[in-house]
Amino acid sequence: MTNLFKFALGSAMAAALIAQPSFAQAAKKPPVAAAPAAQRGTVAAGIGVADMQAAVANTNAYRNSVQQRQQAYKPVYDAAQARLTQLQAQLKPMADQFNSDRAAKKPDALLQAEYDAIQKAQAQGEAEIKQILAPANLSDEYVVEQITDKLPQAVQNVMGRRGLTLLLNPDAVILSAQPYDVTAALVAELNILVPSAQITPPASWVPRREREAQQQQQQRAAGTAPATTAPRTVTPAPKPAGPQPEGR
Repeated sequence: MTNLFKFALGSAMAAALIAQPSFAQAAKKPPVAAAPAAQRGTVAAGIGVADMQAAVANTNAYRNSVQQRQQAYKPVYDAAQARLTQLQAQLKPMADQFNSDRAAKKPDALLQAEYDAIQKAQAQGEAEIKQILAPANLSDEYVVEQITDKLPQAVQNVMGRRGLTLLLNPDAVILSAQPYDVTAALVAELNILVPSAQITPPASWVPRREREAQQQQQQRAAGTAPATTAPRTVTPAPKPAGPQPEGR
């Protein structure tokens, strides 16, 4: 049996509290500011590049919501941290026993049983931590949706002002010069359209992805094909989550 557990344990602890939502990760990389005209050189007219996720993450509304959530949901983060500490204390002796028995070349059947027990305890602990964090994660999704609701309008405004006829996502571009990047302009536009966001969703609120899934399920149950909708400008980020408590 290969000794994969040490790596699994370390990665699980790093992911257990879902370090940051992808929007918050994007906020760590500020959008590229437009270069001065003298530095632009030859630029093809009508083309722009924008990172929609980074634009949302760098808005004042989103950045402020992260700080507000740290305080408003502090009991949630404290409870998650306490459960994580408990889980680490539970798994360490199990991991030590497994590695000791492996070094002693104990029977594979015994090692497999120990490994399975560790995996089960780890999965259960992580599921409990995610459940604890659910209110904070829902808050993050609520803020993101408030901002992304205005994203199509922001895109249209930026494209109109700059005379753009084609706007690309960075993932679709192999290499582009700085003058093509309009992410900073998109952030500025969103700051106007959404100066602030509420961090506490209404009691009955569910994220868009869940609403759409429910609608499709209802349509399938009724025997009708899902309604065709225009493609959205941006897809909500997966793995929604709140920022970690201090110290992680």
